[in-house]
Amino acid sequence: MISTLLLAAEAAKEEGSHTAFYIAGGALAVWAVLVSFVGITRPDFPGNQGGRNAVLTVSALLVLGATSTAVITAG
Repeated sequence: MISTLLLAAEAAKEEGSHTAFYIAGGALAVWAVLVSFVGITRPDFPGNQGGRNAVLTVSALLVLGATSTAVITAG
């Protein structure tokens, strides 16, 4: 894990900063694992319409953030 972060930091020096993408992508990955874990352990997840809307909204915002920062930091 630390070696990956060191490689990412070294690449950022050469190519410009991709920190925003790393943060947004990491948040999306953590969210995906969390939702998967809760969904597997609780058969009634998310429970109701409000919960479903909340999960979909957070997921959509995280995907939008990760893809936007990927495009912005690519150049």
